[in-house]
Amino acid sequence: MKQSEINNLSAAELQEKLSQSKKAYADLKMAHAISPIENPLQIRTARRAVARLATELSKRAQQ
Repeated sequence: MKQSEINNLSAAELQEKLSQSKKAYADLKMAHAISPIENPLQIRTARRAVARLATELSKRAQQ
């Protein structure tokens, strides 16, 4: 998810996307632990998406 897309979301949508992204990240990690996934770079992409969403939420909370 790109930063420009994240900026256009409301706080509730950000919270929902964050929970979805965290679940997807956990699923990827579990699948990779059981048997190596085809594209392990998906794990890094998912982790960074979670970080972007969490950062935007905390930034909005401080404003």
